[in-house]
Amino acid sequence: MKRSKFSPQKIVKILDEFRDGSSLEDLCRKYKISQSTIYNWRRKYGGLQASELKRIKALELENKRLKRMYAELALDHQLAKEVIEKKH
Repeated sequence: MKRSKFSPQKIVKILDEFRDGSSLEDLCRKYKISQSTIYNWRRKYGGLQASELKRIKALELENKRLKRMYAELALDHQLAKEVIEKKH
């Protein structure tokens, strides 16, 4: 997955500018992003502070890592069960 070139602090700053009345077109031109990006950020991160956004992103990464770890362990467990069944 492509990493965002915007830090959580920058995203919050852009959303604050949008909330304070900056025009959508000006923000898109200034930061070289699409209108849908701003709307997606607003839907996902609206009302959050930079520290909260940073914590959420860290938790999402940890969750992703744990899901991958679980998938690998589940696969190992399934393979072990198949090997044990074949021996009996």
